[in-house]
Amino acid sequence: MRGPRSEPPPLELRRLVRALARHDVTYLIVGGANAFVQGADHATTDLDVLPIVEPDNLRRLGAAMTDLNARLRVGRMSDEEASLLPVQLADGGVFRTAQITNWRTDAGDLDVMLTMPDRQGRRRPYEHYAARAVDGIAEGQPVRLAHLADVIASKEHADRPKDQAALPALRLLLRQQERDRPV
Repeated sequence: MRGPRSEPPPLELRRLVRALARHDVTYLIVGGANAFVQGADHATTDLDVLPIVEPDNLRRLGAAMTDLNARLRVGRMSDEEASLLPVQLADGGVFRTAQITNWRTDAGDLDVMLTMPDRQGRRRPYEHYAARAVDGIAEGQPVRLAHLADVIASKEHADRPKDQAALPALRLLLRQQERDRPV
């Protein structure tokens, strides 16, 4: 019988983004943390990142994850069972094993996405979103954020209840940003 999954540690966004910066990882923040950094009211429980999928960048990501004591989160496995999996972070190859890998770190949960779906469901890499990305500050740390319209499109495509619940506030935030943008 499978053991229970433990509660994640509280999200320490500053610690997560500082570890990524310390290792010079190139990525965009996507998902709920993106919306939070851009001014959304709702809190998030994890950090979703979309890295450049290049060997050197994935190695740097692996080094950052090692510093954060990252362990895979695997459905229907307890955290203890998942921690026994032979995961090698050093070469970054583990990130290529799935479109999304879910991790538990000492600073909270972190999900690594190789691609993010657009409104039509086409999975697009970092490079597709980087041109429209915006600069932001996450807990005092400079970061790059996927454009809020791209985050909204991804959530629309995912169509999960939690995404549907977040969409009205995200659309309102996007309208406010567009209205306040200098011409």
